Amino acid sequence: MKHPLDFIPPDSRKRIFFALLILTLVLVAVFRILDTPLRNPVAASGIVSFELAGTPEKAQAVIDSWDARAREYAAFGLGLDYLFMLAYALTLSLGVLLAAEKHGGKFAALGIRLGWGVLAAAIFDAVENVALWRLLSGAATPLCPRLAAFSASFKFALLLLGLGYALIGWLWPKR
Repeated sequence: MKHPLDFIPPDSRKRIFFALLILTLVLVAVFRILDTPLRNPVAASGIVSFELAGTPEKAQAVIDSWDARAREYAAFGLGLDYLFMLAYALTLSLGVLLAAEKHGGKFAALGIRLGWGVLAAAIFDAVENVALWRLLSGAATPLCPRLAAFSASFKFALLLLGLGYALIGWLWPKR
């Protein structure tokens, strides 16, 4: 099995990684701004509270806690998140590839799997967003909050594993 971004020429990987990292960080800053009106006592973690609500009652409580402006921010954020998925998935997967190349062996073999896992996280994120959009637009089924929470949980787990791997690979001295 090969890393999903193995097709990128080795001499271009760092340059592409840093360009993607800048895009990802800019989008993180935008999401911080969009999340501000979503934070309140019911949704202490903003959009993440909505993602992880898990039940129709909790999801509706989060929606009800938002005013019209906050709901617009949430809807805009769900749309913008599709660009963010592409940016963070490519950035982190490429970061994993760079860490794997630095160390080789079993560490690199794990990196191949995590490179695919990070891309799978973006797919979980897309499924989550469809469920959240249905909730926000009033077209939800009782399954939507569970599906969103399940997808968000897997997304966060895969992203944390990929980030941890990339950081360890970067900080761990090369043999």
